[in-house]
Parts: sequence; C-alpha cells; structure tokens
Amino acid sequence: MTLSSHVHTLKQKHESLSEAVEVAQRSPATDDLEIARMKKKKLHLKEEISRLSAE
Repeated sequence: MTLSSHVHTLKQKHESLSEAVEVAQRSPATDDLEIARMKKKKLHLKEEISRLSAE
C-alpha cells in the first residue's frame, strides 16, 4: 500500500466516522460516551492524516 493510498483510506474512514457522529448526535438514544469515543477516534485519524501528509 502506498502512502497516498493509505492517506486516502484514512480520509474515507474519517469522513465515515464524521457522518456516524452526526447521526448519533441527532439520535436521543445514543450514549454520550459512545459519541465521545467516536469523536476521539475521528481526531486521532485527523492527526494521523496530518502527520502522514507532512512527510
């Protein structure tokens, strides 16, 4: 897997997680801890994308 394809995959995961967070925030049945976990993972992906893009 090349670096650019890895970054592309991470961006897709980030976008998918972003959509999942939006849906979860609109649903009153979703646990706040679950939303926080998804946001933390989303931030981790963003940081990884930034780190790899800087290389």
